[in-house]
Amino acid sequence: MDTQHRLIHILLLTQEHCGFCEQARDILERLSREYGLAVSTLDMHSAQGQELAIRGGLLFPPAIFIEGEPFSYGRLSERKLRRELDRRLAVPRLTAVSHSSSG
Repeated sequence: MDTQHRLIHILLLTQEHCGFCEQARDILERLSREYGLAVSTLDMHSAQGQELAIRGGLLFPPAIFIEGEPFSYGRLSERKLRRELDRRLAVPRLTAVSHSSSG
């Protein structure tokens, strides 16, 4: 894992007997080692799970929240998730630019 990466929190909403949920768990487990993810799981049919799903507009499991923001539902696209993680972990290049004013 690259030590420059910050920890990204991911919530996976699942249900029992869900093949896509198992696939999402496998992908998140693999990517957590690569990206340093903190992954938690919640039953989509629990009171909290239902509230989050409704609020996020995530219609069916597996549903993914990244840093509390709705990301996707249904079959998880590893490519789409990698792009989003790379985007979130990108170091802004403008921070190295000094801001001086002339006047």
